[in-house]
Amino acid sequence: MSNNNAPQLSKPMIFATAGAGGVMGWMVVHPFNTLAVRMNLASTQGYKFSLSKMAAESGWMSLYDGIGAGIGRQMVYATARFGLFETFRDKLHEIRGKTDFASRVVVGAATGGMAAYMSCPMEVSCVRMSNDATLPPSERRNYKNVFDTLVRIGKEEGIAAYWSGSTPFMQRAMMVGVFQVATYDQFKDMYASFLSQKKNSVPNVFCAAMTSGLLYSIATMPVEASKNRMANQKADPKTGKLPYTSTLQTIRAVTAKEGFFSLYNGFLPYYGRCGGHTVCMFIFVQMMRDALLSK
Repeated sequence: MSNNNAPQLSKPMIFATAGAGGVMGWMVVHPFNTLAVRMNLASTQGYKFSLSKMAAESGWMSLYDGIGAGIGRQMVYATARFGLFETFRDKLHEIRGKTDFASRVVVGAATGGMAAYMSCPMEVSCVRMSNDATLPPSERRNYKNVFDTLVRIGKEEGIAAYWSGSTPFMQRAMMVGVFQVATYDQFKDMYASFLSQKKNSVPNVFCAAMTSGLLYSIATMPVEASKNRMANQKADPKTGKLPYTSTLQTIRAVTAKEGFFSLYNGFLPYYGRCGGHTVCMFIFVQMMRDALLSK
């Protein structure tokens, strides 16, 4: 808990800097997310992903497909997740008189799930726009931009489609909240001690975030893969039924058909996204808050 005599940011500025940091971090790592989505969904489209083939057919700039939806997602998700985390954490401290490890984990999981549900329409849009260029021409949705995507999903599939894959998305966000809270501060202390780094310095934040990101990437990748498949799925033209109905059913179906480790297709770019976004976001947020408090 911060010193009460130290200058404090207002609640609106806490939310604003969290959202702005999330957006700036996402602009750096969006290509990793696009790669992870395409590699993860390639098997559902009956082909093996090839980076060189993707570049030849779609161009390197296609890695920024869906950037508008990704930014929109961060405006909602990062603002809500980190803003609510700090607000609830501080309120719980007022009630209990302390901020311990258990309360951080509970608040991290709860606020992660809440933020994920709120931002799910943008997440569905981001997944679809990121992967659309890899579909056969006859199956492409050909979304023009994030606004066109949101309008068409609502018109063509109904409001409920905005929350396709919301359950694994929330589960992943809750797991990230737990793993990040459980490990990030501990790794900062460890690297400060063993590598003589200054705590909260850029090297310290980078090492801790990438190590923490590795752990929660491993833990959450199967849930992320389920979310991608559920967000991108189409109903069977004959039966009208969707192939994936829940996280567990999706994991079981994919494991039975393709093997468990197919859920980890795209792991390296997914790890680059997770660790990279954590590094960039925390550094940007800290820089903005330091600048505001120095005025």
